[in-house]
Amino acid sequence: QVQLVESGGGLVQAGGSLRLSCAASGPTFSTYTMAWFRQAPGKEREFVAAITWGRGTTYYTDSVKGRFTVSRDNAKNTVYLQMNSLNAEDTAVYYCAARTVTGGRIWYRYEYDYWGQGTQVTVSS
Repeated sequence: QVQLVESGGGLVQAGGSLRLSCAASGPTFSTYTMAWFRQAPGKEREFVAAITWGRGTTYYTDSVKGRFTVSRDNAKNTVYLQMNSLNAEDTAVYYCAARTVTGGRIWYRYEYDYWGQGTQVTVSS
């Protein structure tokens, strides 16, 4: 079974930066896509960004384009989310997820098979 562990969350000032990491273990060869989702209090869990292990194709939700960058290190089985120009709306628990299917609905949370425990990101003003 694939296991995912997030790290790097914390408290940061508005306008600052933070880098999240997701370390994967187990049979990661069975996964095709790694993604980041986030969930703020009282809101639905929403797609943030994703990357494929193979070609490194990236995807972003509109609200983070130009500010966030998702990347991967295949040798380390680790995915990163570099977050710049953070604002209060970015405050949420950030989850790493992996899916074994391929297809076009990369933003759909129910296509993901494995989830990490989440890491809290709080942006203060």
